[in-house]
Amino acid sequence: MDYLPISYERFKKEFPEIEKEYEKLANLCHATGPLDEKMRRLVKLGIAIGSESQGAIKSHTRRAVDIGISPEEIHHVVLLSLTTIGFPKMIAALNWINEAFEEGPTKHFGGD
Repeated sequence: MDYLPISYERFKKEFPEIEKEYEKLANLCHATGPLDEKMRRLVKLGIAIGSESQGAIKSHTRRAVDIGISPEEIHHVVLLSLTTIGFPKMIAALNWINEAFEEGPTKHFGGD
């Protein structure tokens, strides 16, 4: 599956060795600790929402769907952000998540 924003694909192409080491670090972070994959995916989505990163929100939404996380569970993560990040930012995240659902799992998209 292709989850990555175009900007990350460019980074990967321009700096392959750095991206390879970054990927190793990301894998090590995922493998360290007691959280299962579903919980890690929901946490990563929540972090993306909090950082207001369109590309990360779409990427983590696609990854979540790919492992069987339901749209209802993903929407719950967005709703949980409301009282922490505020209504306008929550709505933006909700829009990006819905765009990711509409675009499907393999479509490239712009953003961070």
